[in-house]
Amino acid sequence: MLCEIVAVGTELLLGQIVDTNSAWIGEQLALAGIDCQRHTAVGDNRERMLEAFRDALGRADAVIVTGGLGPTHDDITREVVAEVMGVGMVRDQALVERIEARFGGRGRTMPANNLRQADVPVGATAMSELPGTAPGLICPVGEKVLYAVPGVPWEMREMIEGTVLPDLRERAGISAVIRSRTLRTWGRSESGLAEQLADEIDRLDAGGASTLAFLASGMEGLKVRITAKAATDAEVESILDDEEAKVRAIIGPIVFGLDDQTMESVVLDELVAQGLTLATAESLTGGMIGSRLTAVSGSSRAYRGSVVAYAGDVKRGLLGVPEGPVVSEEAVTAMATGACRVLGADVSVAVTGVAGPEPHDGQEPGTVWMATCVDGRVEAVRARFPFDRTRTREFTVISVLDALRLRLLARRGA
Repeated sequence: MLCEIVAVGTELLLGQIVDTNSAWIGEQLALAGIDCQRHTAVGDNRERMLEAFRDALGRADAVIVTGGLGPTHDDITREVVAEVMGVGMVRDQALVERIEARFGGRGRTMPANNLRQADVPVGATAMSELPGTAPGLICPVGEKVLYAVPGVPWEMREMIEGTVLPDLRERAGISAVIRSRTLRTWGRSESGLAEQLADEIDRLDAGGASTLAFLASGMEGLKVRITAKAATDAEVESILDDEEAKVRAIIGPIVFGLDDQTMESVVLDELVAQGLTLATAESLTGGMIGSRLTAVSGSSRAYRGSVVAYAGDVKRGLLGVPEGPVVSEEAVTAMATGACRVLGADVSVAVTGVAGPEPHDGQEPGTVWMATCVDGRVEAVRARFPFDRTRTREFTVISVLDALRLRLLARRGA
């Protein structure tokens, strides 16, 4: 079975929004064993949408359309799909009641415009999921099918996982189980990691039971995805377990987590396991480390808090940084020890540097000092990131947390 994706929205063409939906859907289709041969973006224009939908259906067995299901005048996906199907529209009273209930549950009155979202092309079926107010639609077009889902990412994902993928697999007659497992790594470039795993990749290409793929994901780490296919859940999990062990044996401690684990969640789990508390002292990152840590549910089990000391006099007054350059080993060391003292924590991380774009304190943009304090002993390291301001800050966050992770593992002899 061949599938295509059409993303609707003039904002996509203007670059106001990046189309992450199509990328995510394409990944899920691949994992489900469905071939996706094309992604298309089209603006909110009836004629161009008609052309895009018809062209896609002319090439593929199934088309997934995202976007254009809202309540406003430019949300015309429903009407265009009905025209493609050659049918009229009917108002689904059950959908009206469900949409009204969504508003009532929030203590709000539903605007009349939202009734448009209950209009369904004749012969189409509304999906059972309704995470927002825009119903998804399963629309038969001859022997083919068009799925219309909202452009809001979390609404779209619930419908793709709950309805679209199972329906596509049933239509395609796919009974095999396809699973993926992602090893999250830090400390190696994509090319360096591929080189390190080259022999294993060659072995798998020659007839292995799984495949390896790489995805560079910025401050989320470099991901190594293992994908396997087998007749049963037990068989595919066994294949994944075996390949994971092989990959870990080759690349070692740069693997920091699996699947949805993040660097900060892994660090917090290790701190809890060892009965330690953490403080952060941030200059360059301006609170990003603390924000990432506190985004993890239950972070209060180990995280004490942060001192965001951006100005030099604040670093000296709060953290005891000595007179002199504030982008230096002496400064970051004082910040790490000061964070433990001020916040009463067992361990700490500290960062200072020049995010750019201009030099500062005699240092070039991208110059970063990072420190970790464990058992009263500070280790500091200097890095030079060749990135813009945003990526310099992001890479600093994951790098200093990884340095702490490795010290914590060494502390317990892992």
